[in-house]
Amino acid sequence: MSIVTPEATAAANQIVRVLVVDDSAYVRKMVTQILSRSPFVEVVATARDGREALELANELAPDVITCDLNMPEMGGVQFVQEQMTRRAIPIVIMSIANRSGEDVLAALDAGAIDFVQKPTALASERLLDVADELLEKVKAAARASVRRPRPAPAAEPLVVGRRSAVAAEVIVIGISTGGPQGLKIVIPRLPADLPVPVAIVLHMPIGYTEMYARKLNESCALTVKEAQEGDEVAAGTVLLAPAGRHLKFRRSGERVTAHLDLRPLDTLHRPSVDVLFQSAAEVYGARTLGVVMTGMGSDGREGAAWIKARGGRILTEAEASCVVYGMPRSIVEAGLSDSSVAIEDMAAAILERL
Repeated sequence: MSIVTPEATAAANQIVRVLVVDDSAYVRKMVTQILSRSPFVEVVATARDGREALELANELAPDVITCDLNMPEMGGVQFVQEQMTRRAIPIVIMSIANRSGEDVLAALDAGAIDFVQKPTALASERLLDVADELLEKVKAAARASVRRPRPAPAAEPLVVGRRSAVAAEVIVIGISTGGPQGLKIVIPRLPADLPVPVAIVLHMPIGYTEMYARKLNESCALTVKEAQEGDEVAAGTVLLAPAGRHLKFRRSGERVTAHLDLRPLDTLHRPSVDVLFQSAAEVYGARTLGVVMTGMGSDGREGAAWIKARGGRILTEAEASCVVYGMPRSIVEAGLSDSSVAIEDMAAAILERL
């Protein structure tokens, strides 16, 4: 008699097998119901804390784990750290808005690939508000390339070479899933005397971008900050678009400043990589260098077309180093990428084009 293993079943039917971890029985039930809406997702078990989750993950080998942060016995950050040393599994954090911001960033540093902002009110209709987002991120996590976190390389900034006649005047970066870890590899490698400004769109829920910018600034020779209305877009400065608002540029003579805007309202993401890239193309023209890194979806493809139409250049992260090869793939398949570069080499590739 043949035995069909869970792994074989998942492979045959492309079922995403999920372990749900939360100390609230109500949340475990609701998350299970939300995920079970999809015929391609199966919740194979639930756990009340990190310690129980470690045992179940070892026994069941799920494809994805959703995990709360604040739990007894073993919290979410410790669980992610321990699980990633045992076996790298895509982990999606579910956190109450703003209350556990530091822990969210710590969990991402430890190897979690994404997070969903859990509503503060636990009425069923509020949890259902994030149902589509949770399903989308769990499915994306199942396709993600997850590795055990490596110690960040010594952030020894590279040296800027002699500038060419077509040197870029601005670097604009779009990044999503896997972005918090990815930026910590690239940005610290850029030197303090970087002759151009950097602007970044990182898809994050409201309440986290300012905190993340502060953390990134601690490891950089450049000045990293969450963009504010009217900030000067100057060499040596990295502006991170605030969650909930688009980042654009405004030029007045030789001076360029940041402009934050709710419009356009019809973008899938706010801030949008497309909006940032289009604005850069309009203000800087051929002297724009766009960089599209790990993330799901295609945000940045239309913006990259704007940059290329104005004579600018586009770098994409190579598939081998992406957590999710969605955004870069959309650029490559549209014929808009000038070069695909592994994340470890991205800072050097950027500097070569200055």
